[in-house]
Amino acid sequence: MRTVKEQLEIDFVVVNRPLTKEEEKLISEYISAQKKKKGARKKTSS
Repeated sequence: MRTVKEQLEIDFVVVNRPLTKEEEKLISEYISAQKKKKGARKKTSS
């Protein structure tokens, strides 16, 4: 493995900020929906 001696070009910067309550709720709902889909797929494929 080689070491990079030059600094790489940066295309974007990520800002680490806390999630709002609305964002937390949306993420939670999405995860729940994905788990339900995954569970439904397992039941039908057996």
